Amino acid sequence: MFGYVVINKPEIKFKDFDLYRSYYCGLCMDLKDNFGLKGRLTLNYDLTFLAIFLDGLYEDNTTVSECRCIAHPFSKHKTRRNEYTDYASEMNILLTYYQCLDDWKDDKNRKKRRIAKGLKSRALKVMEKYPEKSKRIEEELKKLSDYENAGEENIDLTAGCFGRIMTELFLYKEDEWKSYLEKVGFFLGKFVYILDAYCDFESDKEKGQFNALKGIGNDRETIREILALTMSECTRNYEMLPIVENNDILQNILYSGVWTGFEMGSAPKRDRENI
Repeated sequence: MFGYVVINKPEIKFKDFDLYRSYYCGLCMDLKDNFGLKGRLTLNYDLTFLAIFLDGLYEDNTTVSECRCIAHPFSKHKTRRNEYTDYASEMNILLTYYQCLDDWKDDKNRKKRRIAKGLKSRALKVMEKYPEKSKRIEEELKKLSDYENAGEENIDLTAGCFGRIMTELFLYKEDEWKSYLEKVGFFLGKFVYILDAYCDFESDKEKGQFNALKGIGNDRETIREILALTMSECTRNYEMLPIVENNDILQNILYSGVWTGFEMGSAPKRDRENI
């Protein structure tokens, strides 16, 4: 994942920030308990959003506790854990494993090969639990890799692959909300992929690497318009869901937080302040 689906910290209420952080820490603990310290290192903001989103929609029983950890050694902090933070931890491992494998195959990135090797047994457990979902994600990542290796300039094709990957994450269960969840995931995924291409455009150009915006360029206003249209579809479908719990946090992220990367104009995944 890219790390763009985050809160807009200056605009969020203190109580909502504390609530957000408790989910983030809960996901971190689930990664540790389910997959060990190596799993914990894959923690990211995008899957935190997924856990908060699903909990807001389905309102599962949540266990609230306090703990200390390496990141917060001197004081206890709240953690929230439930079946959705558990699910997000599983998807976190699966995506990290697939993406590291893809980076090794495409760029011969030895560091990513080592990470993939270290996560393989953990990822296999997730694949066994979600065989169809895992297969569809793997197929879309393969298709995306083929497009990128071929220098595909149609942004709808490349971003669409990542949109369908995100769709799989949001389809936690088959129910009456499926059509809306598909669209929220799809358009959020497209937004993230296009934003990442925009943020990396200059560095990719300098390195002679593929960038999905090569065909249309990185004009700021053009990309802003494309992103705005994409996110409007995401939020339109979000508003159709009966989400009350966590709604203030989710709205902060979808209407404001996801735009912070665009406003920075450079890759926030390398520079973003820790929670």
